[in-house]
Amino acid sequence: MYSSKSNSESGSDAALVGVPGDTEERTRDRVLNAVLEDGPVSAAELGNKLGFTPAAVRRHLDALSKAGLVEVKLVANQKTGAGRPSRRYVLSHRGQAKLGNDYLEIATDALKVLGQAAGEDAIRKFASDRFATMEARYAKALAGVEGLEARAEVLSELLSADGFVGYTRKVDTKVATALMHSVQLCQGHCPIQDLAREFPVFCDTETEMFARLLGVDVRRLSTLAGGGHVCTTHIPVGREKAPVRAEKRTRIQFTKQERPR
Repeated sequence: MYSSKSNSESGSDAALVGVPGDTEERTRDRVLNAVLEDGPVSAAELGNKLGFTPAAVRRHLDALSKAGLVEVKLVANQKTGAGRPSRRYVLSHRGQAKLGNDYLEIATDALKVLGQAAGEDAIRKFASDRFATMEARYAKALAGVEGLEARAEVLSELLSADGFVGYTRKVDTKVATALMHSVQLCQGHCPIQDLAREFPVFCDTETEMFARLLGVDVRRLSTLAGGGHVCTTHIPVGREKAPVRAEKRTRIQFTKQERPR
């Protein structure tokens, strides 16, 4: 927990950030949740979202960083790749744990005992059963949703409702004579992160569930359990043929002696 300021200091801070009645801890929890939802995110972007002054948001980010709840990532300019990398904030493992990993230590110990008694197949069955219930709910919500991008967006919303902070990003990649379209399904939080770190089968089973729900092969690019700042799943949407350049033809003049016979 954070150390609280005096009432006068807290009041002045609330006036500074324009959120009357916020306590120091409550304000920092709002910043922490915003980093969870939007990370990697800059201090300026957080200030715009929350209505905080630059000085206030940086002070709260410094406090969260000292508490080990957020980390700074240096991110290169995505458009040009030039210039100095910008500072972006993401949740640390401790920050993820603060936001709801209740009873995971007990669950992890229980699965270790299960694995020792019944083998790894028993753990895989446990993971499959857990996701089967979720898959049934998600499949019902996705029924009638047309288009892969639309289905991915609905899936991200369903994940958010279950505490995974889901969102999508569109990605276009130029390769040779084609433009590859894809969507990245991202999860900013994982309620079972510590469990998945100990038992990667939970991440594998979740990825298999995504493939079935979307009806295409998907690929997991990163996971929170594996050290990433978000869980990212690559979903191929399709390819668009790039225009082919007309072949340039050169007229060759032959002399009498060189002309083929």
